Order: sequence, then structure tokens, then C-alpha cells
Amino acid sequence: MLSVWMHDPLYLGLAQAGVVIVLALIATWIARHYHIHMEREVAIALARAFVQVIAVGSVLLIILKGPLATGFLILAGMMVLAAQTAARRAKEIPDVFRVSLYAIAIGSGTIIILMTWVGVIHPRLTSLIPVGSMLLANAMNTSALALERFRSEVKSHAGLIETALALGAEPAVAVAPYVEAAVHASLIPRINSLRSLGIVWIPGVMTGMLLGGSDPVYAAVYQFVVMGMIFSVSALTSLISVLLVRSRVFTPAGQLLLRPGPARK
Repeated sequence: MLSVWMHDPLYLGLAQAGVVIVLALIATWIARHYHIHMEREVAIALARAFVQVIAVGSVLLIILKGPLATGFLILAGMMVLAAQTAARRAKEIPDVFRVSLYAIAIGSGTIIILMTWVGVIHPRLTSLIPVGSMLLANAMNTSALALERFRSEVKSHAGLIETALALGAEPAVAVAPYVEAAVHASLIPRINSLRSLGIVWIPGVMTGMLLGGSDPVYAAVYQFVVMGMIFSVSALTSLISVLLVRSRVFTPAGQLLLRPGPARK
């Protein structure tokens, strides 16, 4: 319908964005009706996403003409921003930004460099930046989920943890069940995506390749490769996040820092 009224691609895109924004606001309003308040967070997220993606689209024409090293510098900057976003979900944990940065940088950076070296990610900016940013986004989300789940598990089971400590258990042993729970919970979306790949949903990479005229079988295989990279990045990031953060919820004397109560915003 919109394409009938608007023939200019820019105006058509803006109209489509407007429809999506209205849908998101309607969903937020329905949630508010049931006393689920997320209006401010959703409004900020929508505004930031729109402005940021327009800004990226405006500079891509310039960036994509640069050397390959430019792509790695851009991805490094994205890692810092991703760590800041993930760290907001677990502000009560000391030094959580550094934990997020290390986990995202090691988890995604290792896979990106390795896959570029072997040729899975083509060594050109038009492939490195889109695929790399996709892997970074999943690393960010996984880190946020893992840290938030670990924080909530520790606070919910503070009594059990302190009992274990009082009986002589090491801090790492006392929180071991919650490390496992946090890692497992953070990987559920990735595992479900792998299980449903090609049956419940056809992801964007495969769709884009098909629209671009690629062989359907190759497009399907490459989509599987991308999903495998996403899972690998997520698994590494989640594991590193929780292993690094588990010692930070204790004092040097082995006392638990996180206490039951509402999370700080």
C-alpha cells in the first residue's frame, strides 16, 4: 500500500519506519494498561536506533571505500559501546563494565579474526562490518543476559551461598550452580534459533542472498555458517562474562557483596 502512494525510496523508508514505530508504541501502551511500565526505555531505544542507523547509513559510503584495517577499528569501537550497554543490566556488580568489555572483545573478537583469516568472512569491508556487527550484537545481548541472570540468581540464593561459605566452601564452589544457570539461560535464544533454523524462520542473511540472486543451497549453507558463528560467539562471551564476574561478587575476604533487594536503576 505504501509503495503505491510513495515512489521515492527515502520517503517510502521513512513511512515504513513510522508504521513500525507506531506498532511498537501500541505494544508499549498495551503493556502499560496492565501496569507494565517500559515507556521511557522503549521510547529511548526507538529514538536511538533510528538516529544511529541513519547515521551509519550516511557514513557507510565513505567507510566502505577505506582499507580493511578501518573495519577492525570500527568493530573495536562497537565493542566498547556494546560493553556499556550490557553492563547497564548488572550495575550492582563491581567493575561490571570491564567484565563485559573483556568478554565481548574476547568472545566476538576471536571468532571474527579467526573466521576472517580462514575466509569464512570475506576480507573486505562490505562483509567484515555487517557480519562483525551482527556477531557483536549477539555477544552484547548474551553478556547482558548472563550477567543479569547471574546477579538475580546470586541475590535470590544469598542465604544458601552464605551457608556454603560458613561451612568452608570456596566462593567459586558456592556460586557454581548459579554460574551454570546463568550460562545456560543466556544461550537459550541461540540454541532455539539453531533448532528452528529453516523450519520456523528463514533468517535475513539467507533472504538477502536469495534476493541478490545467489544459489539457494549456498545461501542456506552460509546462513548455517553465520548461525554457527553466532552461537560460538555467544557461548564464549557468556562463559567469559560469568567466570570473570563470579569473583567480583565477593570481597577479598570471601564475603558476599550482593544482597537481596531491588536492583538499582
